[in-house]
Amino acid sequence: MSRFRSSCSRVFGIHWLLFFVLPFSYTWAQDAISFDDLKAFENPGSTWKVAGDVLADLTNKGVLEIVEGSGILVNLPTDKDTGRDLFTSETYGDFDLDMEYLVAKGSNSGIYLQGMYEIQILDSWGVRMPRAADNGGIYQRWDETKPTGQRGYQGYAPRQNASKAPGLWQSLSVSFRAPRFDAAGEKTENARILYVQLNGVTLHENVELFGPTRGAMAEKEVSRGPLRIQGDHGAVAFRNLQITSFDHPAPELQDLSYSLYTGKFDEIPDFSAVQAEKTGPLNTLSASMTGDAGQFAIRYRGQLHVHEEGNYSFLFSLPGGNGRLSIDGSEIATSSGPTLSEEVYLEAGMRAFELVYLKVQDWVRPNLAAEVAGPGIRPVVLSDPSLVGASGPDPIRVDPKERPVLRSFMDIPGGYRVTHAVSVGSPQQVNYTYDMDFGHLVQVWSGAFLNATPMWHSRGDGSSRPMGAIVHLGTPALSLARLASLEEAWPADTLGSRFRTKGYLIGPEAHDLQFLYESFDLRVEDSLEPLPDGKGIRRSLRLSGSLENTYLRLAVAGQIVDLGKGLFLVGDKAYYLELNEENSLSPMVRSSEGRKELLVPAKENMGYIMWF
Repeated sequence: MSRFRSSCSRVFGIHWLLFFVLPFSYTWAQDAISFDDLKAFENPGSTWKVAGDVLADLTNKGVLEIVEGSGILVNLPTDKDTGRDLFTSETYGDFDLDMEYLVAKGSNSGIYLQGMYEIQILDSWGVRMPRAADNGGIYQRWDETKPTGQRGYQGYAPRQNASKAPGLWQSLSVSFRAPRFDAAGEKTENARILYVQLNGVTLHENVELFGPTRGAMAEKEVSRGPLRIQGDHGAVAFRNLQITSFDHPAPELQDLSYSLYTGKFDEIPDFSAVQAEKTGPLNTLSASMTGDAGQFAIRYRGQLHVHEEGNYSFLFSLPGGNGRLSIDGSEIATSSGPTLSEEVYLEAGMRAFELVYLKVQDWVRPNLAAEVAGPGIRPVVLSDPSLVGASGPDPIRVDPKERPVLRSFMDIPGGYRVTHAVSVGSPQQVNYTYDMDFGHLVQVWSGAFLNATPMWHSRGDGSSRPMGAIVHLGTPALSLARLASLEEAWPADTLGSRFRTKGYLIGPEAHDLQFLYESFDLRVEDSLEPLPDGKGIRRSLRLSGSLENTYLRLAVAGQIVDLGKGLFLVGDKAYYLELNEENSLSPMVRSSEGRKELLVPAKENMGYIMWF
């Protein structure tokens, strides 16, 4: 008999579309590779070290300064020792990789999946048209027998450049499916990269790898291999490296059949007391047999082959109705709505499976989607895979050449919705959102501009979404404030400030905006301009009125580091901020309410640059 331990849980992380986005997640065992030492690696070279912190130099190539400690893996090649690659002692088949890295100016590295397939790591800051050899690219294969200029082939460039500046932490997520081999060792399926995400931006999806990329550790592919970090091309640092392995066989539905009962059912019926209109075998869970029936009940029965015991999460989408899941004759879960989810412990073996789909809304199109996840397996679709992701609107992307300025709602972390947001795109692929309710720069990002699908599709909700690598700048608040002393907290709202927006002016270029507002007894002209090289944004403010006890808050974050000469590193190495005339602006970093704030006394003309 099976033993069940079930609990209803809200799940997240894996997304599939039917009539709506349905979230589902399972907590897999993750292998966090420790950077307290180098024990996870085979024969590490002398250039590899562990550190407590690391800093890059924006002006000097290949320079990383380290702080003693642990938690960060650093490669510091020298003229005498250019370094060598690092290999994990553990080997992997199918896996997901999550990690963060930081490059020195001009540095080059890479992550080789199974030691064979390289995801490029490179200082590609500001590159307008990335290639396969740029940051986040899937490196090309190589054939020395081909003519010069044709030896590299089958590389995959990123969809867009989501790279950050040297010295800033970058996040990388990769989902990898290993090649398949038969009993004789012959390859039956190529390796595949399911996705690559850099700094929250999807760069690649479902890319088939026909063979090892250039510099692979061997010519012959393998079912399992180590994670390999390139170490002979420059200074680079890593942290928070986690691998989630998917090496176990997935549950399978076998001997599946259905019984269709048409008509109106207020609740799941006693099936022994009703007559089925149709019955028959099925290869997979489907509602395609319902025809024109508006209301019905379908009873699916079969065997679920569970290869390994453990906790399994089931998710079902039952449009227009509800359902019930039973295993080995025991009811596991019921739903009162179109989503049924449950986690249950299953022993290995053949488990009797029953699912009931009760459709009570005759105007909703019948459909069925089902997915299961469990120990060491990726989520597996138990229903017709052609229906998963088949619905949903095509994205409505905003081209900054056609519409460089878009007013919309903008949702930011913390559940905050900016209701008077103005988002501005540019040919330099540097974009920003400004909150006209506070005179606040909300966020900046590089890469593609906006996805306006939530705003323009159907009735919409009025919001848009950035499509590049975002730097969030905190909850909107006044940029300028009057403080009686530097011990006074920064105001959380506009109460008492007499803040009043005056709109904005568009400059010679359609993406050059000047925001106008009044606050206290000041008149403010706030201008933002993307840098020509696409590496950041310049902000300039012109003030008229009394400046006494008035301060401009440039940044607020958990930490702010003064790097000297007017350059500051903000947050967890999230972005740089450089003052135009640091000596005359007299910057100060203060602690307030558990955070750091960078303030400057207000002047008639002020400005700074953000590098990100």
